Amino acid sequence: MTAQQLTEFAWGLAKSKKNFLWIIRVDIVSSDTVILPLEFVAKTKDRGLLASWCPQEQVLNHPAIGGFLTHSGWCLTIEFVSGGVLMICWPFFGEQQTNCWCSHGEWGIGLEIDSDVKQEEVKKLVRELMEGEKGKEMKKKAMEWKKAAEEGAGAGGLSSLNFDKLVSELLK
Repeated sequence: MTAQQLTEFAWGLAKSKKNFLWIIRVDIVSSDTVILPLEFVAKTKDRGLLASWCPQEQVLNHPAIGGFLTHSGWCLTIEFVSGGVLMICWPFFGEQQTNCWCSHGEWGIGLEIDSDVKQEEVKKLVRELMEGEKGKEMKKKAMEWKKAAEEGAGAGGLSSLNFDKLVSELLK
C-alpha cells in the first residue's frame, strides 16, 4: 500500500472509536517507510495495539476478534470462513477479486472497501461490521459457515472422507 493509504486506514480506525489490533509489517508500504502520524498513536493508545507480527491462527480464533481487513487471498479467506470471522475485503490482483466477491456477494460475511481508501469509508465499514444491523446479520452467516466448515473437515465429514479416499487411491 502507499503511505497515503496507510494514513487513511489509520485515521479511519481512529474515527471508528473501536478497539483494534493492527499488524503492520515493515514492508507494508511500497517504496516508503512506515510512519504513522503521532496524533493517531496518541488518539488510539488506550484502544489500539500495534505490532509487526502476530500468531495469526490464534488471533483469528480469539472470541474478541470482530473482523479483519484482508486482501482476500484464498488461504486467508478459508481461514476466516473456518473461524467465523467477518472481513473487510481490499483485493488487489489474481483470485482476490473473486474471493472478495464471494465473501460479500455470495456468502454474506464480508464488506468490500474501495481501492482508493478514504478514512470516512474505513470508519463507516468498521462500525457497520462491528455494531451495525448488517454486521449482526453477517455474524450469523459467518457462524453458519464456520459450523459447515467444522462439519466438513471433521471425522466423517465430506472433506475428511475425500482426503481419505485420495490417500487410499495414491497408496494403491
